[in-house]
Parts: sequence; structure tokens; C-alpha cells
Amino acid sequence: MISVLVTGKDSQLALCLKDLEESYPLIDFTFRNSTELDITSKTSIAHNFKSKSFDYCVNCAAYTAVDKAESEPKKAKLVNTIGAKNLALACKKYNTILIHISTDFVFDGKKNEPYLETDITNPINTYGKTKRDGEIEIVNTISNYIIIRTSWLYSQYGNNFVKTVLRLSEEKKEINVVNNQFGSPTYAMDLANFICEIIDSKKATFGIFHFANIGCISWFDFAKKIKEILNLKLNINPVSSINYQTTASRPNYSVLYTSNTRKVFDTRLDFWTDALQRNFVIVFKNKSFR
Repeated sequence: MISVLVTGKDSQLALCLKDLEESYPLIDFTFRNSTELDITSKTSIAHNFKSKSFDYCVNCAAYTAVDKAESEPKKAKLVNTIGAKNLALACKKYNTILIHISTDFVFDGKKNEPYLETDITNPINTYGKTKRDGEIEIVNTISNYIIIRTSWLYSQYGNNFVKTVLRLSEEKKEINVVNNQFGSPTYAMDLANFICEIIDSKKATFGIFHFANIGCISWFDFAKKIKEILNLKLNINPVSSINYQTTASRPNYSVLYTSNTRKVFDTRLDFWTDALQRNFVIVFKNKSFR
């Protein structure tokens, strides 16, 4: 058996990993929430690592409130930067491979073509900066790490854009969605499967990798497709980010180049529309959102 510790067990990615347990019988998952394992506390981390030997640690714990991070920079740093370093130190001590989830927001969006793993980072908001600093702490602490940058993550769980559109369709007849910020929607279940494939293969290739479903669209395009698939009675208007101000700045373009990931791990990435369609099939089969 391969023993895997998963932090942030209530996050959408961790819940997707939980759904995959039966599909990967050789992986023994241990899920912990922030009460059971507080990554900002070295004592809490040590307690968990001493209680059981882990081959991998998948860090799904993160401060992800992008706008709120601007007024709570210390809290964001504590989780995204210091917490990442604490886990890296523990993984180094206990010879555990760390799989850490990062974000497309480490880039400033000025490139206008898909970002490579080797491209210079330049986050333009607090969330992105704390996540990038977390990456740096990991790289400077251990060698047995896999940092996965992903983008526009969604699923039937947690808070995400898909669920927001569905909620608004029940509350309003009309919404405005930004049409000049571009990225790649990524189905969290696809990312969870990718992580399990890495672990199950026992072929650890360390470094930073990009994972996202294929395609480049705006948030407006994304919303239109959700409406189309579900036949929502909702008017969606395109607006410029200039006229739709948010507390935190966001990159206008954050598409991730995934060719290296596909080559190194011999994995297949679906087009974003196919992944979105599969998400709704699962949701309506289970008849529930969480």
C-alpha cells in the first residue's frame, strides 16, 4: 500500500480525491482538515507525521479568498507561504514526497500566450504572491516535491465559478461577466485523477508542472457554456474588467502551457468543454451539490 496524507480535506480537490478512493485500491488515504492538521502549526504537523508513516503528502490546504486576501495578507501568508514551508520541512524530515497545489495567479497576465513552468513569475495580488512565496519555500527546503499549478478550478464541491453561475441563475434574470480575462477552466476531478496516477505509478518526477484542461476562454465564454449545457433561463452580458472592479487585481491572461506535463507523465488532458459536460453528468447523477 502507498500511504498518502491529504491536507485540507474539505476543499473541492480533496473531496474529489475522496471520491476516487475506491478506484485506487493500492493507495491508503488519510484526510485531515485544519482542526486535525493545522499546517500553520509545526506541532500539529509533527503530531500527524509521527502518528503514521506517509509516502506522499498532498497539500490541498490553502487560503483561496482572492479579494479578501488584500485585507488579510498576514492570514494568507500564514497558510499559503508559512504553511507550505512547514509541510516541506516535515516531508524532508520524514522522507515524504510533497505534492503541492499552486495557481496560475503567480503570473501577471502580460505574456498573452500560454505560460511555461520556466517563465518568470510576477503575481499582481496578495493571493498570488503568497502562493508564489510558498512555491519558493518548498523549492528551497526539499528536493522531493511536485508543485502543480492549476487554473480556474471547479467541481460539484466547494465555492467555484460554475456553482456561482448556477446560484445566480436562481436569484437573478441577468448577470454581467468579464469578457477580457482569459484562462483555462479545470475540472477538479481531472486534477485529482492526475494526482492519483502520479502516486499509483510510483514514478516520481520532481519539479513544477502545469495542469489545466485544454482551451483558452474568457469568464464570459465560460458562463455562456454553463448556461448552454444546463439550458438556464439567464441573460449573460459581457463586460470589461475596467467596468467590473474587484478588490484584488487579476491577470488578464493566465493560460498554462501543459505540454511538458503531458510528456513527462504520459497523461491525457481533456478539452475544457468535455470536462465541463462530464462534471454536470456526475452532478445530476448524484443529484447534489456540496
